[in-house]
Amino acid sequence: MSTEIKAPVFPESVAEGTVATWHKQPGEACSRDELIVDIETDKVVLEVVAPADGVIEEVVKGEGDTVESGEVIGKFKEGAAGESKPAESKKESAPEAEAPKAESAASGDAILSPAARKLAEENSIDPNAIKGTGKDGRVTKEDVQNHVDSKPSGGTAAPQPAAQMPEVNVASGERPEKRVPMTRLRASIAKRLVNAQQSAAMLTTFNEVNMAPIMELRKQYKESFEKRHGIKLGFMSFFTKAATEALKRFPAVNASIDGNDMVYHGYQDIGVAVSTDRGLVVPVLRDSDAMGLADIEKKIVEYGTKAKEGKLGIEEMTGGTFTITNGGIFGSLISTPILNPPQTAILGMHKIQERPMAVNGKVEILPMMYLALSYDHRMIDGKEAVQFLVAIKEMLEDPARILLDV
Repeated sequence: MSTEIKAPVFPESVAEGTVATWHKQPGEACSRDELIVDIETDKVVLEVVAPADGVIEEVVKGEGDTVESGEVIGKFKEGAAGESKPAESKKESAPEAEAPKAESAASGDAILSPAARKLAEENSIDPNAIKGTGKDGRVTKEDVQNHVDSKPSGGTAAPQPAAQMPEVNVASGERPEKRVPMTRLRASIAKRLVNAQQSAAMLTTFNEVNMAPIMELRKQYKESFEKRHGIKLGFMSFFTKAATEALKRFPAVNASIDGNDMVYHGYQDIGVAVSTDRGLVVPVLRDSDAMGLADIEKKIVEYGTKAKEGKLGIEEMTGGTFTITNGGIFGSLISTPILNPPQTAILGMHKIQERPMAVNGKVEILPMMYLALSYDHRMIDGKEAVQFLVAIKEMLEDPARILLDV
């Protein structure tokens, strides 16, 4: 029986998507729930799986084609027997250097999902060297990614830079260029950032915070905290709680602009900017006021893992009322973060650096961090912005204030 393969139903905020990768080709056998095609939207990559055992009968929308929500992208024939490895017949005519990869995939020693096989090939990894955790010992995409992460300079990863050498070592006088289209996510990020700068009266105010109290607190309780909660105590949870308390005191910073209306939110949903290979994404910590430090740390780790694997859902990245971004993990000393519309403010964290500071008439070396608050001047006055940032500074330099709400 022939059935239509349709693009997933996109959320209201997503108008269309792009066919990113067909993992199966016409005539190729598929197992039920096996990944057959990825659809990339401006927010996430959506996976389409086989509805049953059968074969891909026809590809209607090729890689790179634009698709709308629920649009037919291919045809599937249920119950039909197809070629088990049609892709490998194409590889037989490929250069000899690629032959070992095809053979290792076809040897049957390791069973890989299509996404896992693609990732393994991209990183020049022998599938047989990976321990599968999936059903019947199947090697999943996560297994391959974990293998890559655990062997940054291992033997299986070594061929990768060597394969890139011809692109780097060019003859004298040559000026190579490579033109690639923007991904839908990157194009969406570019559009939003430009729109934020053009439509908002954006201004940034700065301050600095002495991180010694937080660092001492972490040092004192890090072992007992991890033992009790099973998660490490990081800086982001302190900043999230401090921002949450400050947002309660300054409602305009926790608001958004909708046309000519100012929308004040009676809750705190804080977005945490996460950098991925595909671009910057901002998953949201819902009702951060009701979350403890351990809850925040666990959620951030969960979001970071999902973002790395491209598994964040639309609902996890929409609806935030305030955003925190940390350029310090990349070494940024100071910057002016750009607003995340329709929010009216964003907090930028930076690198902790020891600097000589005047304390009670004496010079002391303290671990200092610059803080930056970019805000929409249409909604927030300078006085409110400065006081908001000072409130965060005071709570971080005296963490007891966070608990006592003073």
